[in-house]
Amino acid sequence: MPLLPPELATRLHACGVEIARTGAELAARGWTPATSSNFSLRIDAATVAVTISGRDKGALTPADVMAVTLAGDPLDPTLHPSAETALHLQVYRREPDVGAVLHTHSHNQTVASRLFAAQGAVTLRGWELQKAITGYRTHAADLVVPVFPNSQAMPDIEARVAAWLDAGKPLYAYLIEGHGLYTWGRGMREARRHLEALDFLLACELDLKRLGGTP
Repeated sequence: MPLLPPELATRLHACGVEIARTGAELAARGWTPATSSNFSLRIDAATVAVTISGRDKGALTPADVMAVTLAGDPLDPTLHPSAETALHLQVYRREPDVGAVLHTHSHNQTVASRLFAAQGAVTLRGWELQKAITGYRTHAADLVVPVFPNSQAMPDIEARVAAWLDAGKPLYAYLIEGHGLYTWGRGMREARRHLEALDFLLACELDLKRLGGTP
């Protein structure tokens, strides 16, 4: 059941506090350069809290977070969400258990998105930290992170994500070429864990390539 307006405002503020704290922590790692990146939390079954477009993610306050419906309509029409909000909402619509979505532009993520673009995916195998991703219980299982082509038109990227899911392929995260990483979780803590693990694993893959190893 959707929240009533006073409850919604209270929940939006709480989400804003959590998103601001996360933004400061990720910015301190250098993962959100030049106002890039966007973060969101599910407020209720019909509404999502998401960062407002163009804000410095290392200096967010609850006022830099707004509410939108799952259809993408802002509850406050004077505010403008990130242009990539549609990609967050796609995850929430497709995965009802997801409670948080994080998109960052770390150096590792951005370089990997170009290096592996021709292959269409980064296949992670043999790394113990794969088990930090919910659903993975062994390092022996392949963890495939697709790399989708970039586009200024969000429906283009949405269509590629939808095609991957409609093909029955598991999806825990994806890269956009020359851009960065999207990942998610049942809440902010899980989404943060996935983000940190994937960034570390991408760094390991890049180092192997650099050193002439065979992933």
